[in-house]
Amino acid sequence: AVVRGNAQVDGDAWVSGNAQVDGDAWVFGNAKMFDNAEVSGNAVVSSNAIVKDKAQVSGNAQVSGNAIVKDKAQVSGNAQVSGNAEVSEYAKVYGNAVVRGNAWVSGNAQVYDNAQVYGDAHVLDNARVEGKAEVSGKARVEGKAVIGGTAVILGGKWNGSEGPIMEGTWKSPTERIR
Repeated sequence: AVVRGNAQVDGDAWVSGNAQVDGDAWVFGNAKMFDNAEVSGNAVVSSNAIVKDKAQVSGNAQVSGNAIVKDKAQVSGNAQVSGNAEVSEYAKVYGNAVVRGNAWVSGNAQVYDNAQVYGDAHVLDNARVEGKAEVSGKARVEGKAVIGGTAVILGGKWNGSEGPIMEGTWKSPTERIR
């Protein structure tokens, strides 16, 4: 493990393997980093969060709670990942995006801008959640689906065949409620 610059590792936090903490990053609480994970910039990893494999957390990003960032996933900008959320594989969460609760973001999926994914929602494959969109409940956004603008997705399975969804409140791809 390597801790460089003004980076700090405090409390019962654990950094091992080839993991790196750089810049002004802070890892504390019971957070764990291992394998080839990197935390840099002003990023904060706290509570019981885990960053492992070749995952990267950078910028002003925050990973907290029991959240896991793994594989080659990236969390950057001012993004926040918390609760029991998981970001994995090649997924990217950036900008001012928030992923929380029991949500998963995986595959090559991207969540960015001011988008929020929470509840038990899953965003996977090459799907994108952008703008001020919210995806929650047991929604499953997959394939090449694009949810953006001010759209609110409360559930259902979205695979991209419905085209980009940029507005409205939806229970499912066939049930718009606003």
